[in-house]
Formats: sequence, C-alpha cells, structure tokens
Amino acid sequence: MSVNAELRAFFESRQAQFPEHVRAVMRRAGRELAESGQADRALAVGAQAPSFALPSATGRTVALDALLAEGPVVLTFYRGAWCPYCNIALRSLQRHHDDITARGARLVAVSPQTPDASLSLAEKHELAFDVLSDLGSDTAKQYGLAFDLPDDLAALYEEFGIDLHRVNGGHARTLPVPATFVVDGGSTIRWAFADTDYTTRAEPADVLAALDGLR
Repeated sequence: MSVNAELRAFFESRQAQFPEHVRAVMRRAGRELAESGQADRALAVGAQAPSFALPSATGRTVALDALLAEGPVVLTFYRGAWCPYCNIALRSLQRHHDDITARGARLVAVSPQTPDASLSLAEKHELAFDVLSDLGSDTAKQYGLAFDLPDDLAALYEEFGIDLHRVNGGHARTLPVPATFVVDGGSTIRWAFADTDYTTRAEPADVLAALDGLR
C-alpha cells in the first residue's frame, strides 16, 4: 500500500470520529491555507537548499553542509509527533530507509518540536535516521514552509490535549507545511514535494526515483 493510500484510509476513519463543527473548522482552515498560496512559497527544484545546524533527538548538532559533503540528503519536514499523519509518513520512510542509504543518501526529518519531544518520537518508532528540532521554525521559514495556525484550529488542538506550546518550546502556533526535498551534493534541490494538505505526503517510491536520477 502506498503511503497516501494509508493516509487516506486513516483520514476517512478519523473523520467519522469528529462532530460536524470540528470537521467544519478543519475544512475551513485547510481551504484558507491552500488559498493562501503557502505551497507556492516553498522552495522548488533548482533552488539552493539553505544551510542549517539543528539539534538532534540524541543531543548532537547536525549540519546540512556536513551531510552534503558525504552525499545527497533527503530532507523531510513534519508537523510533530502529535500528528498521526506525520507518524504514518515517518514510519513509511523508515521502511524505505535501507533503500535510501543504499543509494548513498542520508535521510533527516525536521519538526518544530523540542529535542525531548523528538526523542520520544524516535524511540517510539525506532527511527534509524536523525530527527531534528527546528525551534521557532526558522529553518522551515527559510524553506518557505512555515505558517501560523488560525485561532479556532489552535483552540481545537488544545481541546484535543495537544499542547503545542510545550512541545514546540513556546512557539505554539507556528508549523511547517509538510514537505520533502532531495538535495544533491552541491546543495541544489533536485526534487521537491510540498502540500498544504497535511493528509498528503511524498511517496517514498518517488523519493527513490529522484535519488536514482542523481546517478
């Protein structure tokens, strides 16, 4: 099953659990984000990938330039461990991790979570790749991905028990549009995926095809 088929099945089962007023808030927020043109502001193929040095879940600092010195990088941005769609997408990438590394590439995932919150995610899913913390979403902003949740959706998340203020280190409302980039050794983005619909993600098969295209 493709990751997007898995995500769609989860979405349909999840929606049935929410009352109509909750679904209405989510639909409106999704529509407004899509109409804002946020996805068009994401860096595209041919752009230079901005450098960063971010803390990992295990306490190391991981620099993009150092990774690129060893080969291409698959860079994926996700909203956080509290997002079940992100968890599905990360587990799918984990299943393809060996295929990615066999192509000489390194996979890293970035979210606005604190290192502690990221560590719990990495432990929960036994992720073999680096999970990095972009507190304040400064790196996501450089990649054209950061946006602020509308008040009514942020309030819904609080009702669901999602404490974004805590897990995002005080930057409660700023999240990235989920995105994945394949960056070559010269820091050029050679493949890109970004979608304001957080229930849609890059297919690992497409990521692998992009890596094959670098050879």
